[in-house]
Amino acid sequence: MPLGLILGLGRAFRRKRTSSLDILTSKRGPRDYYKGKNCIPTGFHTRKGGYVVVQEKLPNYVVPDLTDFKLKPYVSQCPIEVSSTEAADSGK
Repeated sequence: MPLGLILGLGRAFRRKRTSSLDILTSKRGPRDYYKGKNCIPTGFHTRKGGYVVVQEKLPNYVVPDLTDFKLKPYVSQCPIEVSSTEAADSGK
């Protein structure tokens, strides 16, 4: 009998999995909690409530010059069936 009581108390004090408690979402956090989308900030906040954008933190895309480029940038979702003889004729 005392063994059953001890086992029952052990079950009552057993904790939930810690992995489920580690995940903090905006639903589980306090009212003003905002998790964000794992984005890198592009600047910083000032003391007076402003925001300063740092140019070094902005993304810089390097695009090559595509003038006189033979391929088109768009690929149709429903391509037209072309036989091999028509493709050979159009290449001449």
